[in-house]
Amino acid sequence: MQGIIPPLITPLLDQDTLDTEGMERLVQHVLAGGVHGLFILGTTGEGPSLSYRLRRELIELVCRQVDRRVPVVVGITDTAFVESVDLSRHASDHGAAAVVAATPYYFPAGQPELIEYFTHLSKQVALPLVLYNMPGCTKLTLTHQTVVRLMDLPGVVGLKDSSGDMAEFHRLLEMTKAREGFDLLIGSEQLLAESVLFGAAGGVCGGANLEPRLYVELYEAARASDLTRVRQLHARVMALGRAVYEVGSHGSSIIKGLKSALACRGVCSDFMAEPFHRFREPQRAQLEQRLRQLDDESIAESEVRA
Repeated sequence: MQGIIPPLITPLLDQDTLDTEGMERLVQHVLAGGVHGLFILGTTGEGPSLSYRLRRELIELVCRQVDRRVPVVVGITDTAFVESVDLSRHASDHGAAAVVAATPYYFPAGQPELIEYFTHLSKQVALPLVLYNMPGCTKLTLTHQTVVRLMDLPGVVGLKDSSGDMAEFHRLLEMTKAREGFDLLIGSEQLLAESVLFGAAGGVCGGANLEPRLYVELYEAARASDLTRVRQLHARVMALGRAVYEVGSHGSSIIKGLKSALACRGVCSDFMAEPFHRFREPQRAQLEQRLRQLDDESIAESEVRA
């Protein structure tokens, strides 16, 4: 659970049909970028919006294509405990390396209830379990006190934190640094450089769907404490975020932007699961123009370095 592990988008042809050719191109694209693992059925992958049949099909397709070249990590977040357990078993049967679970959403749970929930889950899932702190979507936070209670459970191997709360993340880094076999991963790619410099194991960065090599190089520079290179690469990550994530006016624009950008580059379909839809033509045209500008800036930077 170290390095850059992109949370893959899920290419769709319609509400319940996987874009299998697009998915295969996407997997090949990110693997060619040198990523250290793949995370499917997460937030960026629209996991909670997909049918259970399609989730299982996706697991089978990605695990078969990757063929254990890198770890495949599978999101099992659900409001139904048994569905999470069943999906973990399907992931195990097809060669996944670990599963990821956020807090159950809809009914608000207290921290003691979450401790019990993850304790029960860790005993029944068929693979190592990564905790997922995603309060923006679940409306529940895994506090550092709760994480410390959970990290000693057998089979719990790490935490992906997408809260954006760096003060809390630094507390977790301090409290878990002596815990061998428990890794902290940052979800907010704008915080990747800082997080790795201070000891995080890596990042689950949505932008690595589009530019995997950029995030791998930033991770490696941060691990090496090459601050000059970190500043250069971090600036490119921020530019990519402005170009792709700031088109549109809704929270779903982050996933829409990634899917649209990949469609513009011929990787896969940009169809969105309900209740969302792909960018309309004005937003699509705006994104295409921003991508061209990013490409021009990247070429100019490469010529300067040469």
